Amino acid sequence: MKARLLRIEGRVQGVGYRDWLIGIARRAGVSGWVRNRTDGSVEALLSGDEAAVGQVLLDCRRGPPLARVDRITESFTDPPEEPGFVRRPTS
Repeated sequence: MKARLLRIEGRVQGVGYRDWLIGIARRAGVSGWVRNRTDGSVEALLSGDEAAVGQVLLDCRRGPPLARVDRITESFTDPPEEPGFVRRPTS
């Protein structure tokens, strides 16, 4: 199982990025969470098999139609304790 913590920067708040990512991740069978950050970025934890996480990560680089992704910073992390993919409060 592969787990990645992402920081997604650009025009990613107020454009439906979190809801879009929830749908993409759930369809791919990826677990984790997504949340807005007070600095204007979006943070997400993706966990699942390597192919699914890799595909969701590729999708994150594109984002939903109104988003503009300038940069994604990735780091390895532990998988989430809870199953499914959820929205978390802003941090």
